[in-house]
Amino acid sequence: MTSQLKTLLLLSGLSGLILLLGGLAGGREGLFMAFALALLMNLGSYWFSDKIVLSMYSARELSPGDAPLLHRLVDELARNAGIPKPRVCVTPDEAPNAFATGRNPEHAVVAVTEGLLRLLDTEELRGVLAHEIGHIANRDILIQSVAGVLGTVIMLLASMARFTAIFGGRDRENNNPLALILMAVLAPLAATLIQMGISRSREYLADASGARYSGNPRALASALGKLQAYGRKIPLRRESPATAHMFIVNPLSGLSLNKLFSTHPPVEERIERLLRLSR
Repeated sequence: MTSQLKTLLLLSGLSGLILLLGGLAGGREGLFMAFALALLMNLGSYWFSDKIVLSMYSARELSPGDAPLLHRLVDELARNAGIPKPRVCVTPDEAPNAFATGRNPEHAVVAVTEGLLRLLDTEELRGVLAHEIGHIANRDILIQSVAGVLGTVIMLLASMARFTAIFGGRDRENNNPLALILMAVLAPLAATLIQMGISRSREYLADASGARYSGNPRALASALGKLQAYGRKIPLRRESPATAHMFIVNPLSGLSLNKLFSTHPPVEERIERLLRLSR
């Protein structure tokens, strides 16, 4: 299935959830508002999803003078992958993690946390950056960014639906509190399941691509082990289930319920695959 078709299916599925939540929360008026919101978010998430996601995590762009090693590694890996050099950003988080965003390789961004830069050695950092370059080269970043933006909207609408069910809205007679509560619970779960179906297989592919671009699968395997171990001790300050699928390791992995609905395959299995590649 092509990346464009997957993006279309994802947009359709998440937009349908937005319309359903809007209709349940506000009747005909809510459905109309949800339609306008879904249309706006679909257009906005295509053109501005990278800016939205970067602002959510207070990312700032780094110049070559700010981070010469980081830029040198990204430039080398981008050339190995045959894509333009992405912009480089850092987020002010102690939790070690990284993600890529943008609508295509020509408008891509690689973002790392401050904690990741302090934790990893040069080869491990190179492996993580290669993984993110893999997502860009494999054209995963648009679908990941769109899913993050629309998933955030669904979480917001689900909270509004719960509020309406408890306190009522202007259209009380047409509101079904039980249906509102049920949908408010199920909609975020459905959004997560849609993201899971798209994200898990792409992580394996990005690992394999990253190992090829860096030429060192063991370094990426070592980095994944460190990121998982430290991520459990130091949670991401702005962690959100709607954007968890974008990161190289699940920022919600420390929560037992989220392990069941993780958008990432098990880190142990990813490490084993990488070690097999190194042999």
